[in-house]
Amino acid sequence: MNKQQRTGESEKDDDGAGIFCRLAHLVLPYLEPAGLASVSATCKVLHVVSKAITSTRISDASRNLENYPIPFFNSADSELYANFIYSPVQTLPTFPSIPWGGESGRVKPDPFLVRVEGAYGCDCESCDLDSGSNCACVDFSELPTRECGPSCGCGLECGNRVTQKGISVKLKVVKDRRKGWSLCAAEFIPKGKFICEYAGELLTTEEARNRQRLYDKRTKSGHFSPALLVVKEHLPSGNACMRINIDATRIGNIARFINHSCDGGNLSTLIVRNSGALLPRVCFFSSRIISENEELAFSYGDTTVNSTGSQCFCSSACCSGILPAEHT
Repeated sequence: MNKQQRTGESEKDDDGAGIFCRLAHLVLPYLEPAGLASVSATCKVLHVVSKAITSTRISDASRNLENYPIPFFNSADSELYANFIYSPVQTLPTFPSIPWGGESGRVKPDPFLVRVEGAYGCDCESCDLDSGSNCACVDFSELPTRECGPSCGCGLECGNRVTQKGISVKLKVVKDRRKGWSLCAAEFIPKGKFICEYAGELLTTEEARNRQRLYDKRTKSGHFSPALLVVKEHLPSGNACMRINIDATRIGNIARFINHSCDGGNLSTLIVRNSGALLPRVCFFSSRIISENEELAFSYGDTTVNSTGSQCFCSSACCSGILPAEHT
């Protein structure tokens, strides 16, 4: 190879590197933390782009999909943020390839995964709960378990769609040395306030059990925190039980960071049904006044279900020392 050929190939390599650097802001958001860190060390341009992407990820776990940014804070170790695909609503199992960030704008998915064709809902223009509405969808209990939905004539401005408007309180994700990532209040939260729903992949019971077996193995081999929630609702007959499996490990929202408390914590867990929607949703409301910087928590269930579960660090007066977990 002569000198002219070597020079030509070198110029092509430089051109290729230049093109990659110019497109780095489009390519790098698809990288996971380890890949982003490796690229960052290759050259000054990629370091600057990688640093900006990392800063964006730390500043908002919700990727611009909620009403307020939900930042990460960590003084416990070197992990800057948790890596997962954010979805504010239920979704079906998939293999996503979605970049971090809100560069493409704030586009909210439909909160109702499956709709019931021909279902009856109210024809109100807006269901005003404060004025004694006679809307058939309204549940006048302290914490409503029934709301308007896709079969109703009202829109998102309706007062009976509290859990469908996104997160309306300021939150943050904080790393605890023993518990790992935790969800905390970033402002004062009054009692009865909607916090968020538990969003993630909706699984069949068979798939949930398969994943849980895999997660159990990974948990024993290192630092891994699965977020598979199993909710069992006993039907009025008492002879049947409805089971909902929501896995927020790969795809989910900030509810995946809510830790267990043996005393029930400061959150109430409600099954909310919407007119015209086939599937109920698992929603969290504040069960008492929550102070700024206070950690949010709820009870994962009965600790006697699995006496060999992971260690619990809730520090409540009635802590059993073991995290609830269902046998697979």
